[in-house]
Amino acid sequence: MPSPDDRRYLDSHEWHKPDGDLIAVGISQFAVDELTDITYLEVSVDSGPIEAGDTFGEIESVKATSDLYCGIAGEVVEVNQAVVDNPALVNDDPFGEAWIIKVKPSDAAQLESLKSAADYDADHG
Repeated sequence: MPSPDDRRYLDSHEWHKPDGDLIAVGISQFAVDELTDITYLEVSVDSGPIEAGDTFGEIESVKATSDLYCGIAGEVVEVNQAVVDNPALVNDDPFGEAWIIKVKPSDAAQLESLKSAADYDADHG
């Protein structure tokens, strides 16, 4: 299944989707498939400034633990508490209800520097 083309991607498998004047950030289906059964999610930056390339938490599965990265600079304004409380939601709907944080970007044009779905899928398909 191709990755949705309504968002941009990092090589570390985080997607960034415009949501009004915010950017929702989550992880791709490829990452879910690689991690397998996700059991734990921690968000270490639940509000305040974040820079492109900063980690904002980690995700853990029965197989591995991975840092979560933000691809844009701005301010973290919301955390999806439902996913923090029940990380298994990421297994079921990584591109939908299982977004992890929302960021108010300092410049929305930053998204253009991230990979398109086609480029991401070519590298990780």
